[in-house]
Amino acid sequence: MCGISGLWHYHDGGGRLLETEAIRRSTNSLRHRGPDDEGYVLLNTRTQQIAQAGGRDTYPNLDLPPLESFDTQEFDLALGFRRLSILDLSPAGHQPMKSADGKCWIVFNGEIYNYVELRDELARERFEFRTGTDTEVILTAYQRWGIDCLSHFEGMWSFAIWDGTKRQLFLARDRFGIKPLYYVNDGERFIFASEIKALLQHTHVGRRVNPQRLYEYLLSGLTDHGEETLFAGIKQVPAAHSLTLHIDRPQDARPERYWKVDLTRQLNISIEDAAEELRELFLRSVKMHLRCDVKAASILSGGIDSSAIVTCMRSINPHSELSVFGYTADDPLLNEERWIDLVGSTVKADVNKIRVAPEQLIAEMDGFVESQDEPFDSTSIYAQYCVLRRAHESGFKVLLSGQGADEILAGYPSYVTTQMASFLRSGRLGSAFQLLTGISGRPEIAKSALLRSAGRQLLPSSVGTIAKRMIGAETAYEPGWLDMGWFSRREVNFTFAKQPGYSLKEQLHHMLVESNLPMLLRHEDRLAMAHSIESRVPFLTASLVQFLLSLPEKYLISSAGTSKYVFRRAMRGIVPDDVLNRQDKIGFDTPEQQWLTKSQSWVSEVLRSEAGRSIPALNSKAMAQYWGEVVSGRRVYQNKVWRWLNMIRWADKLQIEF
Repeated sequence: MCGISGLWHYHDGGGRLLETEAIRRSTNSLRHRGPDDEGYVLLNTRTQQIAQAGGRDTYPNLDLPPLESFDTQEFDLALGFRRLSILDLSPAGHQPMKSADGKCWIVFNGEIYNYVELRDELARERFEFRTGTDTEVILTAYQRWGIDCLSHFEGMWSFAIWDGTKRQLFLARDRFGIKPLYYVNDGERFIFASEIKALLQHTHVGRRVNPQRLYEYLLSGLTDHGEETLFAGIKQVPAAHSLTLHIDRPQDARPERYWKVDLTRQLNISIEDAAEELRELFLRSVKMHLRCDVKAASILSGGIDSSAIVTCMRSINPHSELSVFGYTADDPLLNEERWIDLVGSTVKADVNKIRVAPEQLIAEMDGFVESQDEPFDSTSIYAQYCVLRRAHESGFKVLLSGQGADEILAGYPSYVTTQMASFLRSGRLGSAFQLLTGISGRPEIAKSALLRSAGRQLLPSSVGTIAKRMIGAETAYEPGWLDMGWFSRREVNFTFAKQPGYSLKEQLHHMLVESNLPMLLRHEDRLAMAHSIESRVPFLTASLVQFLLSLPEKYLISSAGTSKYVFRRAMRGIVPDDVLNRQDKIGFDTPEQQWLTKSQSWVSEVLRSEAGRSIPALNSKAMAQYWGEVVSGRRVYQNKVWRWLNMIRWADKLQIEF
């Protein structure tokens, strides 16, 4: 739901003519996030003068003056908003929205799923409500509880509140970072927005690359962790953080964490009771995520996570219309069509399936790259992009997705390796032997490969690099296709810190907070909002995540190496047994190598292009040589090729400075 933007010229203390054209450009660059309405509020934080304005998409009956009519008046703070109408579809949901007493203003992106319960609680304390929106509930909750209001919310959010009484700007992002929030604070002004492209509409916001983040992306595909971005001067409010700018010292504002998972909490509970409680938690979450005043559908890949969402939707609403959207690959090893059809027929859903050709990716590459604002690691998200476009074309504004399940249920095959390494490191040889015995007969996990991978986790990360240097091979941290001198001159750290902790839960937490999930949620948000769709993720609630990470590890991965063990038990009787018994994992995997090989002339053209040659951090000759060897069969394909292509087109389209 929605796109937000804002600009505060705090250095001038209220006496400045705001750049209304830049404010309009910034807000309207987010139109895809909210095509239904447009709104602005201008404030003079010194005199308390306030003016509301509209634009071409503003509800006509609001009769707001155009933004440009205030060009000659002095304001220092502007809030902008684009609306995707999901709750209370009337003009009463227009933003920026003011509090009942007129002292606070808010722009809000997201959904507070427990807004009904919170509204009732606040109403019992004599607070009055004028709308049926969750936006008004946030404002009232802030006035009642202050910053602690965040602990009362269940949902996804990024919002900014101007508090006229305290004369401060308060920003917050949800616990998992489902909704984005970027900002620039240059000592004179504070600018924020839902997407980086909106910040770039302000001419004084730079496009210089962040060398450290560039190196990390090119080497490992890692993005979106922590506060920094691939733009040197642009930051993001991290998940589970808030940011308060006081009028007397706004340049000193720093994000502050307000919530985290408690990894020390341990539940003493049987597997049967854990499965029963998990079922209740998940059904409740799905039901809450279905709260909206528009029709909702779901993504269905055919895996356990998306199948659980779809079958729970049917369980909650036995007789309603139900639509699902899925991707089917041309490669039979990646095609999950039979599972999509099985679940679709079980719940009697309208099943929409799409296939994607490499020609589509090439034709839409530049626009697709621009929609993400920063590079990404795989072509698989293009398949999601196409699925979400089909949902938009079918008239849906809300889709439920299984994002986040693998990070809390130990769904990736690599977690079995982590578990084995943890057993060996702690001397639990009996548990290691039991796990090794348990995977016998499962072709997707080879004993020898499992032991080798676990052994590598036990070794210091420097060992592999030293060995490669001894034989003259390309090292993991200093590949020949990078200009290492360029990075050295910019004092880039060439080593990656070893992931904290060795236990399964510590690994899950790392993926949840630091590495995997932040990237996936950025993709999820941009892909959906590019098509004016709100993607909802019922696996990511505080209660569900805390519960799962408080269970014994053997409930997540069984002694036989079965992932999502307790969740499979919880979903018995809801999800078809054939799906719950699956041991393979595919998801939205695309035949990336096949796609790029079929488009090899385009790949070669990009690698040899002027745009590629002009990036000083890259050795374009070495990249072109590597690609030629892949095409001829002398090299094994690695997805670093996609990272090169993505980065070159990103740098060219967004005019990145190096």
